[in-house]
Amino acid sequence: MIEIAEVLRSEPGALWRLVKQAGVKHVVGGLARRDSGGEQPWDYMPLLRMKQRFEDAGFELAVIEDSPPMQKIRLGLPGRDEEIEWFNTMLRNMGALGIPVVCYNFMAVLGWLRTSVAAPGRGEALVTGYDHETMRNAPLTEAGIVPEERLWENCRYFLERVVPVAEEAKVKVALHPDDPALSPIRGIGRMMRSLETFQRVIDLVPSESNGITFCQGNFTLMTDDLPAAIRHFGRQNRIFFVHFRDVRGTPERFVETFHDEGQTDMLACMRAYREIGFEGVLRPDHVPTMEGDSNDSPGYSHIGRLFAIGYIKGLREAAYA
Repeated sequence: MIEIAEVLRSEPGALWRLVKQAGVKHVVGGLARRDSGGEQPWDYMPLLRMKQRFEDAGFELAVIEDSPPMQKIRLGLPGRDEEIEWFNTMLRNMGALGIPVVCYNFMAVLGWLRTSVAAPGRGEALVTGYDHETMRNAPLTEAGIVPEERLWENCRYFLERVVPVAEEAKVKVALHPDDPALSPIRGIGRMMRSLETFQRVIDLVPSESNGITFCQGNFTLMTDDLPAAIRHFGRQNRIFFVHFRDVRGTPERFVETFHDEGQTDMLACMRAYREIGFEGVLRPDHVPTMEGDSNDSPGYSHIGRLFAIGYIKGLREAAYA
C-alpha cells in the first residue's frame, strides 16, 4: 500500500507532533546542513544523527529530498567530477543507513519558479501561481544561453557515473520534473517537461535504480490522462516517490489548488498507484496557506498540510477498500 509521508526539518518542532497526531509515520528529510558537526551534511555521521532523531520520534526516514551542490554538474563546468563524488558519497552513506530513495532535480540555475506566492485561492486562502507572460522579457541569467541538448549531455554524464553507485548501494535516484515545465526560461533550457523526456531519462541509463519523482502538479500539465501516465511509468517500476498535489490551468499560466479542487481526478490517481502495486511513499506538496497560518514558507503552511493529509487518507481508504 502507498504510504503517506511529510517533509520535515531535522530539528523537532510542532509540525512533528501535528503530523504524527494526523497518523503520519514516514518522513521525507533534507540534508541537515545546520547540524553537520563540521562534516559535510551528506557524510555518514550527519545522516545517521538525522535518521536517529526521526526514529526516536517514531518516524521512518523514507526519502532524502535534497542533494549536495549540483550546478557544475548541470552546466558541465570544471569541478563537476568533485560534485559527482559528493553525490556518490551521499548514495553510499544512504545505502549503509538503509535510506532507500533520493529525490533530485536537473533544473540548472533556476529552481522551482513562481511569479506569485500570494494569489487568492478558495475562501481567500493564499496559493502560489505562475504566469509565463510576465517572464517573456525577463533578462538572461549570468549563465547566459543554456541549450537543452547541453543539459541532456550533462545529465547522461552524471547518470553514467552515479547509477552504478546507486545500484551497489541499493538506493533509488528519483528525478523531479522541472517546475514550471517550460523551456527556455530566461535563456535556461528546461529538460524535464513531458512524458517523452522522462522516458528518455529512464532509457539513458537503464537501471532499476534510475527513475522518477512523480510530481502530480507538474505531470498533470503534461497530459490529459494522469492515471494513464502513472500506469505507464509504474509498469516499468520507475516511480520511486510521489508528490501528491494539484493545479488549475496550463503550463504557461497556472495556480496551485487545494487537493480537492484542482483539475485532476485524484481518486483515479490513487487507484492507479494501487493498480501498479506502488508501495513507496507520497507526500502532500504545495498546499494553500489557510486562515490563521503564516505564509512565510509559501506552499508549506501547517494547517494546509493537515487538510491535505486528511483528504489523502480518505482517498487511500476509498481506493484500497
